[in-house]
Amino acid sequence: MTTHPTPALISRYASGGADVDDATVWAVEAHLEVCAECRAVLTGAVDPGTRDLLDRVADDLAAGITAGPGPARRRRRRRTGVAARVLPWLATAAAGLMLAAVLFEKTFASLPSLVLLLAPVAPLVPVAAVWSRRLDPAWELTAATPRTGLPLLMRRTLGVLIAVVPVLAVAGWGTGHSVGLWLLPALGFTAGTLALGTVVGVDRAALALAVTWSAGVVAPSLAGGQLPTVLTGNSLPGWAVTTVVLTAVLLVRARRRPRELTRTFR
Repeated sequence: MTTHPTPALISRYASGGADVDDATVWAVEAHLEVCAECRAVLTGAVDPGTRDLLDRVADDLAAGITAGPGPARRRRRRRTGVAARVLPWLATAAAGLMLAAVLFEKTFASLPSLVLLLAPVAPLVPVAAVWSRRLDPAWELTAATPRTGLPLLMRRTLGVLIAVVPVLAVAGWGTGHSVGLWLLPALGFTAGTLALGTVVGVDRAALALAVTWSAGVVAPSLAGGQLPTVLTGNSLPGWAVTTVVLTAVLLVRARRRPRELTRTFR
């Protein structure tokens, strides 16, 4: 309806006249939503009894709102994107692994530190697990949301580190190792998993790096009875630079190819 309805039409509409067809009712209502002048005409067209009823209802609602409690304040919940039921499992699994490593190191003191050998790859399986459709009860929903991809994966990775790093800290403290010797390699491998995950997927990247490290470093170190140079104090600057470079690679790829990155993470 491009013109104002006539006062007679508004009056018939207000009284529910049977001669007003559905199309006309729809047109009048659409016009009333945007026209204050016609709404004033409608107010005058309503019979006194209906107007009094509406006034009483409005007064009762206003009194109830005034006397009632104020609106509840909503608390903003910080979300990491990690399914709540997965985090306890991750912490338990990491604790079991590092407990076995500590016991092994205490029992076989002549062998290289198993805590340091396993610390770099300790976060990898949990990082892959939080992006697994088998462990995420809301995987179908998260995979379909626009924010799926790097932002969600970074929040989930942060959740994994919050669960795993304290376990590594206790294991490192119990065996007397410096924080940097286990923390920087763990962060470096985590960043490497995310960067490689932009190409082959996070789960495949985590598995490939864990297997490569175990076969190329852990097994030879235990067989040779000597800790590799990449886990000594002199290697700390190299781990720090590697972590920064891999993080930068991840961010650059995420900025240049966000859609491809999202599909890879799915």
